[in-house]
Amino acid sequence: MSVQLQLDRPHAHFTNLDVVTGKVILKLVADETVSSIVVKLEGESKSRLAGPRITYSDARTRKPEVEVHKILYEVKEVFPSEEIKKQTSSTASYTLAPGSHDYPFRFKLPFNNDCASTNSLLSNLNFSGMRMEIARDPGHHLKRTLPPSLSGFPGEAEIRYYVKVTVVRPRFYQENYRAISLFTFFPIEPPRPKPTDEETYARRTHDFQRDGAAPRPKKGLFSALRSSSATPPATEALKVVVDARLPHPPIATCNEPLPLRVLVKKASAASQPIYLRYVQVELIAYTSIRAHHLQRTEAGRWVIASVGNMSKRLDKPDDPVETEYPVDNVYWKAQQLPNTVAPTFETCNISRRYELEIRIGLSPSLSADSKKGQPVIVALRHPIEVYSGIAPPPALLEAMAAHRNSAQQQPAGSGRPDLRRTKTMQPPQTPISPLPPTIGPAKLGEYVSPASATVDDEGAPPSYEDAIGDEMGPVDGRRRDYDVPDAAFGSGIEKERVAESQGSSSDVIRLAQPRQPPSSTGGPPPSS
Repeated sequence: MSVQLQLDRPHAHFTNLDVVTGKVILKLVADETVSSIVVKLEGESKSRLAGPRITYSDARTRKPEVEVHKILYEVKEVFPSEEIKKQTSSTASYTLAPGSHDYPFRFKLPFNNDCASTNSLLSNLNFSGMRMEIARDPGHHLKRTLPPSLSGFPGEAEIRYYVKVTVVRPRFYQENYRAISLFTFFPIEPPRPKPTDEETYARRTHDFQRDGAAPRPKKGLFSALRSSSATPPATEALKVVVDARLPHPPIATCNEPLPLRVLVKKASAASQPIYLRYVQVELIAYTSIRAHHLQRTEAGRWVIASVGNMSKRLDKPDDPVETEYPVDNVYWKAQQLPNTVAPTFETCNISRRYELEIRIGLSPSLSADSKKGQPVIVALRHPIEVYSGIAPPPALLEAMAAHRNSAQQQPAGSGRPDLRRTKTMQPPQTPISPLPPTIGPAKLGEYVSPASATVDDEGAPPSYEDAIGDEMGPVDGRRRDYDVPDAAFGSGIEKERVAESQGSSSDVIRLAQPRQPPSSTGGPPPSS
């Protein structure tokens, strides 16, 4: 006897509201007795972390912790049918004739995860070499939108989705036959906020060394009397301010270019020119992995754009102070986010967030022999969310709005109680609402945000209602390309283990004023 699982794959990956269809093919060479044929749609989020060493000289480690969450679990019995079960007892077995038997199945992917309080023993088993590990039942769960398929952390973290079939045989000493078929899941993005003209930005100021300025000798008590000529005034040093700006709220989309603007502002009256020498844009992913009391953060980088050996002059000789020079976005506008970038997500034991790192190389000279000709790298970091780019159907958004309005019109004291809680939110890295006009610029290395805010635990992040999704058809629109990497973050992508990054102490992130046209242009893009 052999069992095969044939899964229909109309797309490269599945998303919410998609219907997963296929059939179980059972091939028999002789009469075979079975009790039932069960098909399961499962999603699993598994993490495994090893504890620290007990002592410095002891190579032994503490027992690794394994945490498994069944974020998706649906079961359907394709054999026997309901008509056959009505005519037999619950413990009956059935003899199938030789040949090929097909049993179709159908599942619909929901919006939110639905973690089971306890897992089966088979799900909790994990083998590491010759050692068998058993995961303890997790004590907490988060109800969020189903996360995307994730790999790249061998033996440490994985999110996978699959369809599994089990042919149950009646006798306890007979082995059940199983087959499994994996598939890639890529979720629908949450509702996007309405576009505005506001921007968030990261900012850094840099002072170049004075042209030909030498250190002044210390003055003595009678130095002024001995000095017969006045010291010539020192030339003013070149000072620039570099901004990296993103729309508010900062959102990037998978398989699309970054909505990034970079501005260089002249902040002093120095006569030295401003040359653009180097541009690099990187997307940094922080994957937080937790296994019970152990926690670790893995970081990976994607280089979006990297251009060096440039000699583009940004300013003009007669430009006044406070003139802004935009860096041409041709360097990163033609580059889409790689298809190995997963959208921002959070589930029970694994989460993913992103930061954008921008490095701009500037110099006041092109001379290779002088120190002024060496470019100075100004680095900026900005938190950013990544959306999948799969837009929800308009009918779903309308149904959500109607559902929300009916819930708000419900009189107090009727229906289920409001279980939402509010708490004081810590100052966020990026403000979530426009700042009052009375709040001034932040000091270098500080964030400008309202003094306090309330966050709705149940409403953030926004998620769709599964009850509404049952009436909606599959997504009929553009689907993005998503490739789950087999190796650590894919080939050519740097991976490193880091602690929780707090960003550079010199970065300032706050809401800017509505977008204004630049006061001057930087000329045509150079040929790198």
